[in-house]
Order: sequence, then C-alpha cells, then structure tokens
Amino acid sequence: MKLMYKKVMVIDDNDIDRYIAETVIEKNSFAQKAVCIETAKEALNYLVSFESMLEELPELIFLDINMPEMNGFDFLEEYEKLSENIKKNCIIMMLTTSLNENDRLLASENKYVFGFLNKPLDRDKINNINTFIQR
Repeated sequence: MKLMYKKVMVIDDNDIDRYIAETVIEKNSFAQKAVCIETAKEALNYLVSFESMLEELPELIFLDINMPEMNGFDFLEEYEKLSENIKKNCIIMMLTTSLNENDRLLASENKYVFGFLNKPLDRDKINNINTFIQR
C-alpha cells in the first residue's frame, strides 16, 4: 500500500486505543507519521501551534468522542473557531466505541466530520477511508 497521508493525528484519551491506531497506521503505510494526542485541548493547541506551517498540520484527524474534560463534540465546537488555514487542511473522522445513535447523528451533521468509524481502527477501516473522503 502506498502512503496515503503525510501526517495523521489520533486524539484519544485511552492509551491502548492510541497504541492500536498508531500501530495500524504505521504497519499499513497509511501515513508517514502518526501524531497521538491524549486530550482534545492538547490537540487544539497542537493545531494552533502549526497554523503558519501548513505542511506540519495533520491531513487527517481521528477524533474520539468520549473523553474527559473536553469530548469530541466540544473539540469540534472549538475547532470551528480556528483559522480557515487549519480547517481547510484537516479532515476529521470520528473514531469511537459509542453505540449512541445520537452521536452518529451529531457527527453526520457537523460540516467538519467526514465519517464515523467504530474502534478499534484496523486495516479494513483505513483501506476504506477514501469512501468517506472526497479529496
């Protein structure tokens, strides 16, 4: 498989889920680099820190929904306030264990969310990412 992305970000409070996602991304040559971040707040700070260096922004973000302090939907509210430079360069996919149909509905209604995947991330899911994303 050819590298699809230069940089992918995983935002998840669970160590094991971050490890699985990073391993799947690297083993399947899905991205040159996986940036794994534990909290939504840290992820927002990361994105803002590279606002003027677009080549350092992740092209794809896997976002967990259920996280303490700031959940995935809270992240999306703050993400909307970021500069257009950031938003036009990042694609967001929700990656969650949530079976709540309302979560799926909220995600599908958000203009920054391109798709909704259930954890854990695996080879089949990353191979089918382009069915969600029109690049």
